[in-house]
Amino acid sequence: MAWDETASASFRSRHESADADDAARVLDSLERTRGRLDVLFPQTVADVTVVLHSSPILLDLAHPLVPVERLLTAPAARRYVVGSTSATMIHMLAPRIMMRRSGKLPESRELLTRSADALYARLVIGVNNRRLPPPSTPIRVLHRLRWAWLVEGAARYFAGQVEFARPAIARRLREGGRPSFPPSLRDAALLGGTVIDLLAREEGPEAAMRIACYSNPAGPEEALREAFSGRSLVHTEGAWRSHLARLASI
Repeated sequence: MAWDETASASFRSRHESADADDAARVLDSLERTRGRLDVLFPQTVADVTVVLHSSPILLDLAHPLVPVERLLTAPAARRYVVGSTSATMIHMLAPRIMMRRSGKLPESRELLTRSADALYARLVIGVNNRRLPPPSTPIRVLHRLRWAWLVEGAARYFAGQVEFARPAIARRLREGGRPSFPPSLRDAALLGGTVIDLLAREEGPEAAMRIACYSNPAGPEEALREAFSGRSLVHTEGAWRSHLARLASI
């Protein structure tokens, strides 16, 4: 298959000719996201290649972690698992294919529209957090799974997806059992962002950046206690469940 290429200051995209206009829009959005993250994070990532795949099968073949991530994600969020990353690459569905997954509500479309930004935020988190680099080895994959709520949550928060996840959150709370805190691997993509959103509301956006850049070696529970100014995990969990209920009811 012949690929076309579209470039911007910090990114380039490989895509089919039918996706040229979408590729330009994706790169424009990524440049804006990089500009926002550059203000908060010590480092961002440039020279990133974004590969837009014209079918889910081609995406899954190019990046076998995608179907695994999809399988391990709660049904309410599976339609939003549309890509993955390596050290300097983003593989994702082309927007014209991706939008076929959109639900009836406009929030679903907005979530999908911001997918490239969330995947780029993953790269930024990886370059700033030496304990959470891209999962290139089995040990790194296992470690990343333990911290999935943080990686996914911070990525989706900084991509601006949380406010559009409300209908999906409401569905998850109706369909599934009581979510764990911090969110399990199954809920990381959908509910992880609500933890980071709560943190940013209570402690400020810089606190959200700090927890993304430093995964406490003592584990997620200690990381959350530290992030929320030493507050007990029980009280933070209560605040988070109230936050979830508010989001689901709006």
